[in-house]
This record gives sequence, C-alpha cells and structure tokens, in this order.
Amino acid sequence: QVQLVESGGGVVQAGGSLRLSCAASGGTVSSYVMGWFRQDPGKEREFVASVSKSGTRTIYTDSVKGRFTISRDNAKNTVYLQMNSLKLEDTAVYYCAADLDSRGRLYVTRGEGEYDYWGQGTQVSVSS
Repeated sequence: QVQLVESGGGVVQAGGSLRLSCAASGGTVSSYVMGWFRQDPGKEREFVASVSKSGTRTIYTDSVKGRFTISRDNAKNTVYLQMNSLKLEDTAVYYCAADLDSRGRLYVTRGEGEYDYWGQGTQVSVSS
C-alpha cells in the first residue's frame, strides 16, 4: 500500500520559513490528490492545503493563504509545503495525505474523510 513520509520540520523563529516534503512509496502520486493537514495538542486536525493531480489547482485554509504554497513533483513522487512568514499559531504536527479515488485532473478537496493514506507527521515549532 501507499506509504507517506514527511520531512523538513523543525524549530524556526516567527517570520521565518520552512519547506516540508512528503515522499511517497508503493504508489504514484500523479494518480492522487494530495493534501496537508496539521494538528496541535488539544486541537482537532485542521486542513491546510490540497493540490490536484495535475499540480495546477490548489486550495488553502484561510489562515495560511498568501503564506503557504503546496506543490508537487510527480517525477520525484513528492509533494511539498513551502511555509513562509511563519507565525506562532502555525506550530503543529504536519501530516501529508493521499486521496486515491479517481477524479478529474483539477480536483482538490479539504475533506479529511476523502483521504486514504496518511504520513506519521513532522513537527513544526515556531518561536518568538
């Protein structure tokens, strides 16, 4: 089955940047809608971003618009989350996810229940 492994998390000062990567094995990400979610202790999992199979359409939760960018490199079987202008409230464990259902090349979704496979997460901590 598909396995997803996140990397790139760490500690960064507010206003700084991090680039998260999600490498897939056991499948081909070009066939999947990919998404990023995050969860801080005591909070529910929150949708962050989604990118279509083609890589040309994206959606974001309002709190990260203009600061985060989701992208994919299908040749490398990898999806990325570039995070700029980080804020304290961005602190969370970040998870990537794959939706294997067959849909159009431009389909994106923020629906947690639509994603079939999940990574184990990478910690992002933003300090002042």
